[in-house]
Amino acid sequence: METKYSDTELKIRDAAKSLFLKKGYSATTTRDIAQESQINLALLNYYFTSKRRLFEIIMFETLYDFLNKMVEVYNDEETTIREKIELASSKYIDMIIAEPLLPTFILNELKNNPTNFLKMPTAKVIMKSQLISQYNDGVKKGIYKKVDSIHFITNILSLIVFPFICSPIIMKMEKLNKTDFNKMMNQRKKLIPEWIIQMIKK
Repeated sequence: METKYSDTELKIRDAAKSLFLKKGYSATTTRDIAQESQINLALLNYYFTSKRRLFEIIMFETLYDFLNKMVEVYNDEETTIREKIELASSKYIDMIIAEPLLPTFILNELKNNPTNFLKMPTAKVIMKSQLISQYNDGVKKGIYKKVDSIHFITNILSLIVFPFICSPIIMKMEKLNKTDFNKMMNQRKKLIPEWIIQMIKK
């Protein structure tokens, strides 16, 4: 999502996003954001009026970017189902490796304010995407099992996101450092499409 910010607004937004990801909304104060941005409180309030307003902007942009990456991949008419799942896995794994706190941040907000997700125009587009059309065509041709499309989408997202949410447990169980864990996640870029295709194939 393209939004034009002044240099000061961008500095505030980036600082606030970093703090919200690390500490959550409640534990982050406007003073924290101002300090992290290296500006005074009056300037922060001038640009964004309140912490809630700033959080809503960041949450909307984060959700939009998260969903839009999926829509771009799922609506590509030139790729197969497997290729779409490979691209989705690759894009999301790269995104979360870069911002590992992102899934928890989004899930917490969806839990607290599920209507925010439903308001996103891209949310409805996913269920009417080229990926779903290809899957339904495959069902009609007897290639794939018939299951509700929401299970299909949920399985893809779960296989990508869930390991990151459980990363502290996985890393402790397997005695992995961050580099080892990220290597394992990169391996899943090829494994996830294979697993999904095996799930739906007749």
